[in-house]
Amino acid sequence: MKPKRTILCVDDNEQSLSIRKVMLETRGYRVIVCNNGLDALEHFKLGGIDLVLSDLIMPGLDGHRLIEEIKKLSPQTPAILFSGKVKIYERNLHADVFLPKGMYAPVELLERIRLLLVRKRGPKRIMPFSMTTGGQAGVAAS
Repeated sequence: MKPKRTILCVDDNEQSLSIRKVMLETRGYRVIVCNNGLDALEHFKLGGIDLVLSDLIMPGLDGHRLIEEIKKLSPQTPAILFSGKVKIYERNLHADVFLPKGMYAPVELLERIRLLLVRKRGPKRIMPFSMTTGGQAGVAAS
């Protein structure tokens, strides 16, 4: 059984956070939720986070700054930033994906998460011929 991927989900709106948590857990992800950027950054520093999903506009450390700090610590960690108030995000974006809230279907979010995690992991490794068949690789019949 493959290990579950861990997603750090950050939003100051408890209802949105709860809905996203249930949606992701039912798809087999392990979800850590935080309702502010400072707590999220502390959780991230503990390690084990495979992807960050964050709201843009939050009091204190907003989503843009949170992802900027996370990318300084771990540039390869994928991040998705979303906002209900900002429809087009023009600042220097450290996130891999920006989604306006309400403008995407849940299935689109799940697919973007899946693709970012695949990209982070890299392509599947192909087993050498000799290990898969028990034969010797590169031996030609005479």
